[in-house]
Amino acid sequence: MSTSDKSNETEDRLVIAVPSKGRLQEKAMEFFGQAGSPIKKSGSSREYVGRLGGVPNADVAFLSASEIAGALGSGQVHLGITGEDLLEEKLPDPKSAVHIIKPLGFGHADVVVAVPQSWIDVRTMADFDDVAIAYHARHGERVRIATKYLRLTRNFFAAHGLADYRIVESAGATEGAPAGGTAEAIVDITSTGATLAANNLKILDDGVILKSEANLIASRTATWGPNARAAASKILEMIEAVARAKNVVEVRFLHDVSDTKLLRDLEEQHNARVPFPYDEDGARVSLIMHVPDAKVHDVVSHLYAAGKDAVTVTEPRYIFQRGNPLMAALETKLG
Repeated sequence: MSTSDKSNETEDRLVIAVPSKGRLQEKAMEFFGQAGSPIKKSGSSREYVGRLGGVPNADVAFLSASEIAGALGSGQVHLGITGEDLLEEKLPDPKSAVHIIKPLGFGHADVVVAVPQSWIDVRTMADFDDVAIAYHARHGERVRIATKYLRLTRNFFAAHGLADYRIVESAGATEGAPAGGTAEAIVDITSTGATLAANNLKILDDGVILKSEANLIASRTATWGPNARAAASKILEMIEAVARAKNVVEVRFLHDVSDTKLLRDLEEQHNARVPFPYDEDGARVSLIMHVPDAKVHDVVSHLYAAGKDAVTVTEPRYIFQRGNPLMAALETKLG
C-alpha cells in the first residue's frame, strides 16, 4: 500500500459530533450505548474526542450543540446530534446541507415569541404588531426583541408582516431582558414554559416559531468515503434494530399450525404478528409473536381462551430485518 493510500484510509473515518456537556450529552451517550456502540472518551473526562465502541473507523467529537449545526453544514463532521432550531438558525439552506436521519425523542424545546404578562390585550402576533406601531409612534424608536435566534426571528416576523421592531442580540439569559430593561419582548427556547412564567412572560397564542427536539443528522457536504459509509451503515442498522424492538415484546407459546384463524385474529385484533416463517407441515411448533407492549395482556388472555396452557414473554433488545432503510435514505440524499 502506498503512502497516499494509507493517508486516504486514515482520513476516511466517520466523524460523529456529540454535545459536549449537560443533559444532551448524557442522552446522546445513552442513545449510542443502547444501540450497542458505547462512546469511549479518549483519556480524561475533559477530553473532547472519543471513539465509538464496536464500530471500526468511527471517531467522536464533543462540540456544543450550536457548533454541531455549523460543523454539519460545513462538512467537518459526517453525523451529529443537535436540534432543528439550531439547524434553521445556523444554516442558510438546511435542506441542501444536511439530512435529518431520525428524531431521537429527547431535547424537546420550542422557539417562541414571549411578551410581558402585563401586556393583557396582546395575545397574537397581530396584537404585537399593533403594540409595536404604537410604541414607535409614542417613543420615536422601534420595540426591542432580545434573542439569540436572529435568522428565525426575522423570517417568522416577516411571515407575519411585522417590520416595526429591532433585534437586540442576547448574550446571556434572554428571559431576563424585559425585566432588565434591555428589551420589550423576547424570542427564546422553552421546554416547559416555567422559566418564562417565573420572569412574568407569556407565549403568544400563535407565537411558536418552531417545535424542536434532538435529531441524528447527516451532513450532505462532508466527504463520504467507503470506510465512513460502512461505519455509518453499521450504526444506522443497529439504531433501526433498537427502534423496532422498542415497545415490543416476544410472546412464545406452543401452537398447532393448522389453527390459522388464531394467528389471523391476533394480528387483526391486537396487531400481533409472527416475524419468522415456520414449518406449516408440522403438528405443533414453539411459535414466537411480536406484540405491542400495551397489548401483551390482551394477547395472553386471547391465547388462554384459545386453550393455550403456557405463555412466556420476553423483551428483545434488537429486532433486525434484511435491509437498512435509514442508510438507504441517507445514500439517496448523498447521491
